[in-house]
Amino acid sequence: MTPTPASSEWQNWSGSVSCRPITVAVPTTEAGVAALIARAARDGHTVRVAGTGHSFVPLCASDGLLLSLDGLQGLVATDPTAGLATVWAGSKIWQLGPLLRARGLAMANMGDIDRQAIAGAVSTGTHGTGRGLGSISTQVAGLRLVTAEGQLLDLTAASDPELLDCARVALGAFGVLTQITLRVLPAYRLHERKWEEPFDDCMARLDAHVAATRHFEYFWRPGTDRCEMKALHPTEAAPESVAGREGERIGWSDEVFPSERNNKFNETEFALPAAAGPDCIREIRALMQTRHQEVQWPLEYRTLAADEIPLSPAQGRATVTISVHEAADRPYQRFFTDVEAVFRNHRGRPHWGKHHTHRAAELRALYPQWERFQTLRRRVDPRGRFLNDYLRRLLDD
Repeated sequence: MTPTPASSEWQNWSGSVSCRPITVAVPTTEAGVAALIARAARDGHTVRVAGTGHSFVPLCASDGLLLSLDGLQGLVATDPTAGLATVWAGSKIWQLGPLLRARGLAMANMGDIDRQAIAGAVSTGTHGTGRGLGSISTQVAGLRLVTAEGQLLDLTAASDPELLDCARVALGAFGVLTQITLRVLPAYRLHERKWEEPFDDCMARLDAHVAATRHFEYFWRPGTDRCEMKALHPTEAAPESVAGREGERIGWSDEVFPSERNNKFNETEFALPAAAGPDCIREIRALMQTRHQEVQWPLEYRTLAADEIPLSPAQGRATVTISVHEAADRPYQRFFTDVEAVFRNHRGRPHWGKHHTHRAAELRALYPQWERFQTLRRRVDPRGRFLNDYLRRLLDD
């Protein structure tokens, strides 16, 4: 297909990032993706892909070709016996839940926002919560992508385990994802419980809360110094069995995992060694109570299993993630800078799609398999066709 000259700037969801690509395009076939990338190469343009713009940093920003995968959505195939589902990369997570459920299937875990495109969620290591559960990227059993040379690659553990491993969190630097094969579960219901506790009580019982359910998280609210607790656990009970119980509900997993987020915000999040989580959130709480009393948005505390994906923030270590927010219409830079200093002291790794100021030299020290990833990236995209200025600062010294 022929790309369209860009008529206006592109902005991300929160308004913190904008760009003016030379062209934008919405291909509807994999061949169309390949043709657009080949044309960009001939014209000397870089290529980036924008989903729903839920990254708060300029991952999607392009001054060349900006692709949308909105023309590649839905299910490709399912294999309930093998526990696999192949989906188009432009599918939004909220779309996949009902589609999979209609086939008797469900994702193993989801985040508390389901607006993202599945390709963006995979590429940045987006995650939910659960001490025994990894990020969405760990659910990936196969990927299909178009390289800088316009070649269509099918990546599986059998065909190219090394490249698949790295490509599961690659920030779009290996190519444009077109299909994603996920490991899935039989459709299941979750029992949700919500309640509040004072901060000190929450922290005293934190290990017990995490161990008690498959998914546990809490939000600390600075205005009240109380924690909003949220626990989810698979159940075969009927939804009506908890009717009338305050703070409880039972529903299909894809209906219960996500929360509605109508107020726009900016966010920073770091992944910490699990043992550092309690001390780190105490320090950020103290910072907000003394130096940043103007911030009233909550802190979010979640758990995440270790994995072996080279650029996964949970690579090699059981992890706690702490998310920090500020309203999109308020200044956030000074606050996030102070918070990032606390995260640095605990060897935190930044979420790839959220605000941070880390660069290649610092990131290399945080990721033991950094060079493994870089070697493969340069092999697949030697001319940096998929790098924008922001990614060059992240990935190149």
